[in-house]
Amino acid sequence: MSLLFADEEFQGAWRELDEPQLDGGWELFTETMGVKIYRLYDQETGLYEYKVFGVLDTCTPELCADVYMDLKYRKDWDKYAKELYEKDYDGQTAIYWEVKYPFPMSNRDYVYVRERRDLDVDGRKIWVILARSSPEMPCEEKSGVLRVKDYKQSVALESDGGCGTRVFLNYFDNPGGMIPTWLVNWAAKSGVPGFLTDMQKACSNYRSYCQRK
Repeated sequence: MSLLFADEEFQGAWRELDEPQLDGGWELFTETMGVKIYRLYDQETGLYEYKVFGVLDTCTPELCADVYMDLKYRKDWDKYAKELYEKDYDGQTAIYWEVKYPFPMSNRDYVYVRERRDLDVDGRKIWVILARSSPEMPCEEKSGVLRVKDYKQSVALESDGGCGTRVFLNYFDNPGGMIPTWLVNWAAKSGVPGFLTDMQKACSNYRSYCQRK
């Protein structure tokens, strides 16, 4: 099987920890709870791509990466994840993910591939996880659920020098359908910092979760 992502994509993600790439129209969207969120307008879709920079104070980068990769555990702590599992599609492994949307909107689902690499960069340990939608996978669409066909995400994690983790997150998501502007803004302004808070809590509880399994 060919590599899902190129080396350059992993390098591009971790380099943002050192030098955020914000030329070409990126604007500071909001700063809250120690998290800075930048956005870039996408002319083709009328939507925004986001870059997030922040610190998780109480968990190590390796633990963050393990928690991020554990799909079963995410169903335990992410209240928006209705279904989330790996599946084999004609010999290719992909992830199916259904996300709860507030009534009266339809839920969204994703079929995507991902790859994690634990890097050693001149003695620095950096964890990078890349993901992108894989619409070519033969996964039937569900009635009443909208399939997201344009999704990408990259995450880079490195120690903050203490007990915490520096985080870089880049994502674009075209949910399709008619999404009210207030919901898009809420998801970016509140949803992302909220997700990082939930993630930090999930890291704290991961050991006891693993012991219960």
